Amino acid sequence: MKQAPIRLGPLALLMTVISICLTILAILTFTTARADLRLAEKYAETVQTRYALERQGQAYLSRLNAGEVAAPEADETGVLCTELEQEGVRLSIGLVPDGAGGYAVVSWRQEKEWEPNDDIGNLWSGSFGKEG
Repeated sequence: MKQAPIRLGPLALLMTVISICLTILAILTFTTARADLRLAEKYAETVQTRYALERQGQAYLSRLNAGEVAAPEADETGVLCTELEQEGVRLSIGLVPDGAGGYAVVSWRQEKEWEPNDDIGNLWSGSFGKEG
């Protein structure tokens, strides 16, 4: 009985295509993981800053109620306003006397100034020729 010869051409081509696909998927996985890591680190920094500012605000309220710091100036509505800032994030606290020698919080807001990203890279301007 005669055996049919094995043709390696199509098999080699299939293995090459599979190898290229797996290499591309590995590169995409690596770059996605790096981008996720950078985003997670940036988010961790933001959360740490906000919680540190929250801790400073709570410590300020504690010292104010204990009489260790002077009360801030009242605005035109009678609310005592103070601001704390850390790394570009601002905590605005509004207080009113509660009648028992302490202060009640009427507003507690954290804000960060928005900074637009003007760097759009090598994006097409929308025109084909020179303007003018």
